[in-house]
Amino acid sequence: MEGNSPKGREFISLTPVANGLENMGAELLESLEEGRTPGNDSSRAEGGDIWTEANPEPLSGRRSLQPSLRARRFCREHTQLFRWICTGLLCTAFAAFLLVAGLLDFQRALALFVLTGVVLAFLAHSLLKRLLGPKLLRCFKPLGHCRLNVWFERTLALAAFLGLVSWLVLDTSQRPEQLVSFAGICVFICLLFACSKHHRTVSWRTVSWGLGLQFALGLFVIRTEPGFIAFQWMGNQIQIFLSYTDVGSSFVFGEAMVKGVFAFQVLPIVIFFSCVMSVLYYVGLMQWVIQKISWLMQATMGTMATETLSVAGNIFVSQTEAPLLIRPYLADMTRSEIHAVMTGGYATIAGSLLGAYISFGIDAASLIAASVMAAPCALALSKLVYPEVEESKFRSLEGVKLTGGDAQNLLEAASSGAAVSVKLVANIGANLIAFLALLAFVNAALSWLGAMVGVQELSFQLICSYVLRPVAFLMGVTWEDCPVVAELLGIKLFLNEFVAYQGLSQYKQRRLAGVEEWVGTKKQWISVRAEILTTFALCGFANFSSIGIMLGGLRVLYVPRGAEVDCTSLLNTTVSSSSFEVYQCCCEAFQSTSAEVSRGALDTCCRFYNHTTCA
Repeated sequence: MEGNSPKGREFISLTPVANGLENMGAELLESLEEGRTPGNDSSRAEGGDIWTEANPEPLSGRRSLQPSLRARRFCREHTQLFRWICTGLLCTAFAAFLLVAGLLDFQRALALFVLTGVVLAFLAHSLLKRLLGPKLLRCFKPLGHCRLNVWFERTLALAAFLGLVSWLVLDTSQRPEQLVSFAGICVFICLLFACSKHHRTVSWRTVSWGLGLQFALGLFVIRTEPGFIAFQWMGNQIQIFLSYTDVGSSFVFGEAMVKGVFAFQVLPIVIFFSCVMSVLYYVGLMQWVIQKISWLMQATMGTMATETLSVAGNIFVSQTEAPLLIRPYLADMTRSEIHAVMTGGYATIAGSLLGAYISFGIDAASLIAASVMAAPCALALSKLVYPEVEESKFRSLEGVKLTGGDAQNLLEAASSGAAVSVKLVANIGANLIAFLALLAFVNAALSWLGAMVGVQELSFQLICSYVLRPVAFLMGVTWEDCPVVAELLGIKLFLNEFVAYQGLSQYKQRRLAGVEEWVGTKKQWISVRAEILTTFALCGFANFSSIGIMLGGLRVLYVPRGAEVDCTSLLNTTVSSSSFEVYQCCCEAFQSTSAEVSRGALDTCCRFYNHTTCA
């Protein structure tokens, strides 16, 4: 038996088997790829050659495997070329798709064109920065003289100041009441400077640039047609996107429950939005956007890297999640930087709650603009209250990396985002139950105490409407709307913004339904301008330093939009239900003494409203 066994079999060493299972096929491929035969392997020299001339099968196997090895080697050597070819094919296919979509319906494909343009602009910026960045730095390096920089900054500041004064004179010449909000800005800045920790070390460059960025963004959003249309379109797209929540909610809770119950209509939006944000963080899109925003603020305001990243992150996440972006660096941050991180958290709202507020009927464009505008303002005012007096270790973004979460794949990121939001949803529901119940108890106690001294209907809202009325007035709200706005501010500051936004939505719904403005001594709704200002005021986690500054600038910028309503045509047609436009036209008709108002128009108004003219 032993004599009939193959000759090569007796040379097989059992040492590799003792150390682990041996993959002979893998060893064969590796050895052939390296250009050596298994018989010459030094690792098997002690045990003898496995294959000899008497056993030529491995050589024939080598000849048969050479084409595949050549293909593998060719692919490795031309990986970059294949990558470029695939990228070119995908770009060509996308360009063809974009062209066909534009030819078929340009308006429908406009959003895709805009997104494509934004992506191309950022790619071009990155390419130019990589290719021409060092050359431009060498060109501008001789100009970086200290004295020249000081004069350049002073000239720029003087030009900005003269431009602001000129713009205010020209813009408020026909609307002098807007100067009230500008005075409100000055008052709030003076109050914060009086409370500053170190008055002499305040960086006015940081404060000026922070307020300037907020003012420029507000000017773009509110006073320019492209900015207004862009943010309005963005708000509409977010509303459409959030409407997909109804599919999952209806499946779990039933369609009737989703349409009729607040908890099943609003709170699932938080889960959906949190899931989407988690996915965007996993793919790295949110980190990229945060870094771009923080780079702009750091380059203009001169703030440190970590605090700027945290404040920029607060635009999209809550005040507890944003510090996690810079968690490895918190121990080495100065007190002023920690103060900036906390201020940024309280000055903005979380992206997951943004969807809930939009579902209330709050203007989506105003919410988006407010959350973005609050970031530079919060950073500026933080440095006004607590200036930097220590030496920071994070002057540059280089070396500061944003964490992307612990998810291992896309599905885990989506699942973990939805799971984490369950705690947030439970927290929102519990707070609403507790705060609304507590508010009802406080109002009942105040009403009982007020009745003893002859003060009827004393409530928490009534006290806030008097205490915070000067704040609302300095924001630019008209005096007749100040009690309602002050009441909502009090609810926001002492309870939470969720309850306040719910109250604001009720006022807005009454206005849109055409309810009479006054019922007794109680105002039923506020003007559109006051609604916009209140939307911006409530957009934050209860931070006193950011409210008045942000709102004062908006009041200067705000100009009512929308086409004029032709009351004559509206009232002389068949009107089946009341609306805000019908209410406005009827008020003008009741107060008009001219013969232009027909009897039919008055009869239409009398069907919805009671007036002495109707008697």
